[in-house]
Amino acid sequence: MRILFVCLGNICRSPTAEGVFRAISARELPELTLTVDSAGTAGYHVGEPPDRRTREAAARRGYDLSSLRARVVEPRDFETFDLILAMDRQNLRTLERRAPTAAQDRLGLFLEYAPEVGTREVPDPYYGGGNGFEYVLDLIEAASRGLCEALRAGAVRPPARIPRAG
Repeated sequence: MRILFVCLGNICRSPTAEGVFRAISARELPELTLTVDSAGTAGYHVGEPPDRRTREAAARRGYDLSSLRARVVEPRDFETFDLILAMDRQNLRTLERRAPTAAQDRLGLFLEYAPEVGTREVPDPYYGGGNGFEYVLDLIEAASRGLCEALRAGAVRPPARIPRAG
């Protein structure tokens, strides 16, 4: 299973989701082979590490995001990844516009896996205070546990691949 997390600039929410889900899934689902990545819908920060505040908040909870670098969603991502999870509706709409028809069923909101949190969108903490990064971590940890439960239950399966002609 290959999972891509997506936000706008790929320096706050989606790299947090990548790092947190990677750690939680390694602990809770060691039997599964998962490929996890993150990207942004805009190229504002390509090649940059996650925002300093993001890295610091994650480190306080034991997550190391220091090796991650921002990148933009590429057309091949819609073929490569089995599940592409946006942090908010705006980025989901952008993905829906860019994705080929065959990839539409791979798109969703990450917080669909955490209905108990009472929101469907991970807010962008970039322009807010430090507690926004902590709140993002709370939401992402909940959704990561929920996604792990769904994977364990077999409720998330890779879409059927249609072989390419030629």
